[in-house]
Amino acid sequence: MKFTKMHGIGNDYIFINCLNQTVENISATTKFLSNRHFGIGSDGVVLILPSLIADFKMDIYNSDGSRAEMCGNAIRCIGKYVYDNTLINKKEVTIETLSGLKTLQLHTKESVVWSATVDMGVPVFNTDINDPYEIDGKTYNMTCVSMGNPHAVIFIDSDVNTFDVHGIGRIIENSKGFPNRTNVEFANIINKNTINMRVWERGAGETLACGTGACAVLCAAVTKGLCDRLATICLPGGNLSIVWNDSDDHIYMTGTTTKVFDGEIIF
Repeated sequence: MKFTKMHGIGNDYIFINCLNQTVENISATTKFLSNRHFGIGSDGVVLILPSLIADFKMDIYNSDGSRAEMCGNAIRCIGKYVYDNTLINKKEVTIETLSGLKTLQLHTKESVVWSATVDMGVPVFNTDINDPYEIDGKTYNMTCVSMGNPHAVIFIDSDVNTFDVHGIGRIIENSKGFPNRTNVEFANIINKNTINMRVWERGAGETLACGTGACAVLCAAVTKGLCDRLATICLPGGNLSIVWNDSDDHIYMTGTTTKVFDGEIIF
């Protein structure tokens, strides 16, 4: 099976071109391939598939083998893959996902994609599960936002770089308020145009970046009056530029995309 390892600011995935090959037992295969000690190592596996309604279809699986609806970093990588491998010759690409149709604008240098802007759609706020959570005697107030996948955004006063993301994130991900589990973002407001963030991803644990999570953080911050509609979200793997357009209510995310290597694995 041939594959390409790619990442969007450190959020790394194994991309498999399923236009000309198939993958059996995708959940078990994903868990094996994603293992950083015994497999290739990644935050998950992404299948690039044909689509009847878009240029391509993205099917994404977390490192624990569970299926995800959407990933902002992975979808930028698909744009780079299909353009750099001449599967498409235009810089506007449509991708079918489980959370709907997404449009990418590809940015190139010397005929190679280095970044992309993704129309992430309209955020949906879930006010039913915004109740405070008390963990180890401390209360955490959440803003729950769907970007096609679920997010619980928490703004904290302490330094996000030293915060117990693993302990608190795991508890909230699996708490009773989220029967399908949730991604959890922890953020510090730096100023009106800059936010520091770490993320505990559903089905993957802490990752270096989360595109949909960055979008959710901006939306939550704007609704609380903490930042402007254009901000840089700073994550451990790098920065994302997020705009919440007030004319169409859509979120636009811009970030880099990087190819690591091509490979082939024999089962």
